[in-house]
Formats: sequence, C-alpha cells, structure tokens
Amino acid sequence: MALAVGIDIGGTKVSVGVVDQEGRVVAKSALKTDLTVPPGHMVARIAESVNGMMAEHGWNYVDMMGIGIGAPGPLDPKAGKITCPPNLPSWKDFTLAAELQKRLPCDIRLENDATAATLAEKWLGAARETDHFVYLTISTGIGAGIYLHGKLITGATGNAGDAGHIVVDPAAGQCTCGQYGCWEQVASGTAIARQASELRGKPVTAKQVFELADQGDSEMLALVNKVYRYVGVGCVSLINLLDPDMIVIGGGVSQVGAPLFQAVQQYVSRHALNPSGRETAVVPAVLDQDAGLIGAAALIHREYA
Repeated sequence: MALAVGIDIGGTKVSVGVVDQEGRVVAKSALKTDLTVPPGHMVARIAESVNGMMAEHGWNYVDMMGIGIGAPGPLDPKAGKITCPPNLPSWKDFTLAAELQKRLPCDIRLENDATAATLAEKWLGAARETDHFVYLTISTGIGAGIYLHGKLITGATGNAGDAGHIVVDPAAGQCTCGQYGCWEQVASGTAIARQASELRGKPVTAKQVFELADQGDSEMLALVNKVYRYVGVGCVSLINLLDPDMIVIGGGVSQVGAPLFQAVQQYVSRHALNPSGRETAVVPAVLDQDAGLIGAAALIHREYA
C-alpha cells in the first residue's frame, strides 16, 4: 500500500496524518501550535507524533512515499522555508523542511496550506468536475488556492493566493501584515472573536459569536451579517479577477453552514461584474477539516506542478 505523511500547519493547531493512494486518512493526530516555544521544538513534537503513528501501526519508513507539508505563507517552497507568516511570527525565515528532514528519513515537499487544500478538493472533494475554481479557507486567517485551466496556479515564488491580505475596508484597522483593512482583519475567525470581544468588553470566541447570533442576540447578529458581507466582498473580488466557475469554502468559519453560503451566494449574484460571474457557485468544501491534511499528502501522491 502506497502511503504518504501529510502535515497541515495552522495558526492554532497542527494536523498530522498518514494518507493512502486513494486519499483515505488511515491515521491522524493533532497538536496545538505552541507559539511560546521555538519552531524547532514544534518540529520535534511533529516528528514524535509521526514516529508514534508509525510505531502504532507497524509501518516502516520504506512504506512511505514521502512527507507533504502545508504551511501558512509567505514561504519559499523550493528552499523548504517559511519566510514571514503573520500568524506564526516566531517562524520567520525558518527552514522547516530541513529541520524535519533531520528527524524523519523521507523526501519532503512544502507548499502553502491553502494550495495543498485546493489540490485535495480537486482530487476528492467539491471541485472534482471543474478545471476552474478557487479554494478559500476561512479560519485563523484567510487564504486561497487557485486552480485554473486544469492546474494549480502558484505564482513565481509559490505564494499566489494570499487573499487574506486583499484590502476590503481600509477603515477597519491595521492588520498584522501592516496594511489597513485586510480581508482577514475583518472576516477571519480571529477577526470575528476580536470584534466580538471588543463589543462585549470580555473574551468571546468566534464559535460563541455564531451561537449567540442564532439565539437572537442583536449585537452578535449584526456582527455576523457584517462578516458575511465581507466574505461576499472578497469572493466578488476573486470572481472579477480570476473568472472561476466555482468557489469552494473551507476552514473553521465555514462550519457555520447554510447561513454563510446563502448570504455569500446572494451577494455574489448581485455584485459580481460579469453576468456569468454572478452565477459562480459558492459551495462548502467536501473534505471539511481534513482538506489540509489530505492536501499535504496529495503533494506526494499527485502530480500537480
């Protein structure tokens, strides 16, 4: 059985798993992304998790085709390095692939996490039948993967798709990247929690925001509707720029479900410039929270470049 290790590094957690050639996750675990320790310590924990899965299932590294890593950008995929990720500030210029290579005897490929998830949704998910789509993840931050004309579009340095830093509302405050009013500054899970906490004067999570809105809390409902509008604004920008026939949305915020997708679809149908763009389907990711993990493994299993 051909197996690959997938590692999905996020701002709050790291998912680690083993995926077979059919895209089945045959083992997985999760670690908290600990920003209080140097990134090398996190790599040691990741390697320990991989070794633990290998031992538990009786696999040898000769059974592994390789290790794929999806990580937040900006990054340098050719050098296997994370350069300056806003949500992982202590990982600046960290040679992730080389550090992991010291601990695990496999070939390693590194790509942007949203790019990896895009590959997974094309392979097994919502975008199997289209050659023109954008995958959007709304979680700690906002990222996108671009798949057009039957192939991933990764750009000159592998960093295409940093959609979270499209400016959608300059009046909304300064983003961690230094600009004012970035998309993830107003519509990511982190942004939702921050805005709600400011309104209430105490810590409020993004999950609590949606729960309170569902219960009829007018203040939280107004915030949620504003977030939906911001998601729509960003999607219209992507549609006008890239002309996909589908936008697939994943990540933690997408778990709110139908209300988000209905609101964004309605916004797109009214505001996309091209009449055909107004018909762009906005759909949930099929692979849900495993998209990044499967996508990381797909960097090994699938031809994509």
